Amino acid sequence: MQQLRLIKLRSTDALPFGLLLLADETIAAIEKYIYASAVYVLMQSGETIGVAALYPLSADELEIKNIAVAASHQNKGFGSFLIRQLIELARTQQYKMLVVGTADTGLQQIRFYERNGFKKYALRKNFFIEHYPQPIFENGVQLKDMVLLRQPL
Repeated sequence: MQQLRLIKLRSTDALPFGLLLLADETIAAIEKYIYASAVYVLMQSGETIGVAALYPLSADELEIKNIAVAASHQNKGFGSFLIRQLIELARTQQYKMLVVGTADTGLQQIRFYERNGFKKYALRKNFFIEHYPQPIFENGVQLKDMVLLRQPL
């Protein structure tokens, strides 16, 4: 992974909504958490290829609210690199647990998190029905429940 840098955005920096929308359905949904999150971009040779938003749940728990890698850079290890960087950031900030949620139908995403050390621990029933105004479909299946995964730090 040559020339990769993780950079924390300042509150005055433009948010990479194009990337953020790869992981969340609408700007309105993103705006519910993004301004209370620390936003990091993954840069390669001056190009923004990834993004992650970290939201503090408590003094001990940090949630990955959004994580995405540009389509042209997916399936090349950049997502796992980004996760490793986020784990290290959370550890240095003294968090004890890193949490992430994804659709129960997102088998590829669940496998990705499990490959990177996360374990399932809870299910938020009807999350995507109650928190989004329009039904969301992935691979022809309506999203309903959110699977929560966590990794002790």
